[in-house]
Amino acid sequence: MTHAVPLITLDTLQVGAAATVVHVSPGDIADDGADLSRRLMELGFVPGEKIRMLKRGMPGGEPLAIKVGNSTFALRRFEAALISIQPE
Repeated sequence: MTHAVPLITLDTLQVGAAATVVHVSPGDIADDGADLSRRLMELGFVPGEKIRMLKRGMPGGEPLAIKVGNSTFALRRFEAALISIQPE
């Protein structure tokens, strides 16, 4: 019997941890969330993609430095919260 690892959002991933993107949710519709979701997917946050949390900025933990493929991106916490992941 296998146990499924629960999904979390990228903003809660620990520094140094790796994960796989499962889903990108649309943002706030009133603030044109579809554009934000599309932008994240264009950057490489697509289902099945492996990612790694590299660093959290100080103070307040923003921005988040995320490695996707061979690229590194800085995301704000609310952007990272739109990305559902499965930790490794």
